[in-house]
Amino acid sequence: MAVYKIFFRRSVLKDLDKIPKNELRRILKRIEKLANDPRSLGCEKISEQNRFRIRQGDYRIIYSIQDDEVTIWVVKIAQRREVYRKLGKEKSDGKIRE
Repeated sequence: MAVYKIFFRRSVLKDLDKIPKNELRRILKRIEKLANDPRSLGCEKISEQNRFRIRQGDYRIIYSIQDDEVTIWVVKIAQRREVYRKLGKEKSDGKIRE
């Protein structure tokens, strides 16, 4: 299996600034593991979107997988109560835009 390259949307960098350091370490470790297995145990497809989510504590990591390019784009990281509200406003065709 190929190792995927992981990219972050610019808006995710702002999300990371809001997260406490101890949680941030766990989240980044979880994201690193996606490079070897983007559809790992606990990964769920978000309905009507070409995106997936994994849980890390109270946080959700939303990402898109491009198998043909062997890349993963992290789209959003936020607490559970916030992430789906904001995500619902964006409609995705699977392509990532800056």
